[in-house]
Amino acid sequence: DEKIHNVGIRPKGNTSLSAIVMDPDTDRFSLKLEFDHYVDGQTCFGLDKLILNNQYADATNMKEALVYDMYQYLDADASLYNYAKISVNGEYWGVYLALEAVEDSFLLRNYGTADSALYKPEGMGMGGGRDRGKDDRENDKKDLLFEEMPKHPETEGRQGGNFSMGGNGANLNYTDDDLDSYSTIWDGEVTSTGKSDRRRVITALKHIGEGIDLERYLDIDNILRYMAVHVFSVNLDSLSGVMAHNYYLYEQNGQLNILPWDYNLSFGGMNMGRSNNATDMVNDAIDTPFQATTFFDALLEDETYRAKYHEYLEKVTEEYVCGGTFQDFYNRIRSQIDTLVQTDPTAFYSYEEYESGIKMLYQTVLLRAESISGQLDGSIPSTDEGQTEDASSLIDASSIDLEVMGVMEGQGPGRENRRFPGYEEAIPEVEGSSSNLDGPAIETFQGKPPMSHIENEFPSGLEPPDMEQRQPQPPGAPAFGRGHGNNQWDTQTMLLNLTVYGVCLIAAILAFLLASRYRKKPY
Repeated sequence: DEKIHNVGIRPKGNTSLSAIVMDPDTDRFSLKLEFDHYVDGQTCFGLDKLILNNQYADATNMKEALVYDMYQYLDADASLYNYAKISVNGEYWGVYLALEAVEDSFLLRNYGTADSALYKPEGMGMGGGRDRGKDDRENDKKDLLFEEMPKHPETEGRQGGNFSMGGNGANLNYTDDDLDSYSTIWDGEVTSTGKSDRRRVITALKHIGEGIDLERYLDIDNILRYMAVHVFSVNLDSLSGVMAHNYYLYEQNGQLNILPWDYNLSFGGMNMGRSNNATDMVNDAIDTPFQATTFFDALLEDETYRAKYHEYLEKVTEEYVCGGTFQDFYNRIRSQIDTLVQTDPTAFYSYEEYESGIKMLYQTVLLRAESISGQLDGSIPSTDEGQTEDASSLIDASSIDLEVMGVMEGQGPGRENRRFPGYEEAIPEVEGSSSNLDGPAIETFQGKPPMSHIENEFPSGLEPPDMEQRQPQPPGAPAFGRGHGNNQWDTQTMLLNLTVYGVCLIAAILAFLLASRYRKKPY
């Protein structure tokens, strides 16, 4: 076994980190491993940094891995992934999702250089932030940051911490030529940037907003691939919802690119106080998918680019989901992590809840593919307006319970919102050989089995129980999405939840600031 020494380790996250800090029953933090923090140039199998995600609010342990697998299938610029068995001082700590951090080694792998500009804007005013460069690492060695209780990891390098939802540039909408109007982007720099770099970003945003010379200012093909997978995943904790965050902005020679991040709340996991309306989620409109930004509008309004975007969506639905790749992914991941989840001592969910959630996810993905196929062929409206005018053709997903898969609510995972009865069947048999977890934490999966259309059903032996017994939502129930049918977004409820959310985050910051003054004495 290869051992790597002098590695920086810190907790990471925004909402999930605050929730773990305030929960007395768990200390299952997501972690960031910085192999080059103390030793310049040190890597782990070529990685300078590695993310270990704790699967917060995801009973399936699979949502994020699934989305990244889809990105790999479309050959989009995205992090590599695998599962990691984590042990601390020889004791099993839990199964985590290991992700390639979007930093130097990622940039080298995808673009051949790490000298370009990378930002992680945080529209909620609580994240992004420049991840430390060489000068910062030298300062950290002096103040022993990693030996103390850490400050809030995602606010380091930030100027201010005001609560916002897409302001100051995070929504990527052009406003004017003033650098200060885009301070949220600059506060989220990952690589060191100067005024000239930032001017190029503003110039690109202006042309993109006006729909002028798009090929000069956008990596169009990669962004269309990004859009296809992102829209399939229905991740409202992103530019698709009201919170403009959970993405990376990459600029090279004046051309912008969007890189994906953070999908544990995809497929209906971002509740925001709304009812469990899976039908709205499954039918989320593919041609009006972004609420927080107009950045993608010019591409969606152009017939050629929209057709290419639809082509990638069709590849995800017909080839990946209905052609057998998704089923292979499902079987492979279950064979890889079932036992690890069953014995995970720090898991947020019981094994029975994991088993039920993962089956519900399987059904959800098939229904989402069915809806998108209908939207592509015109049998289902592909815009919010069209679905509001005529909801008669929408796919019925009343059998889907979003909470079974895990949702982000005020109570968080591990509370009443995820408890459910009647799922006590034995572990099913799954196909596929087990994966070796003793090797490198990151693995690229490139195998694509022969495509053969499958019906909207589960593999033999993996049917979720009690699907027929689930009751549809009552008429008039609040919508999941942005207002399909006669259901409308409950603005008052949303604002109330966001206010509580902001207060909790501020309280967490204060707690970290106080804790950072504490230094443990040596024994």
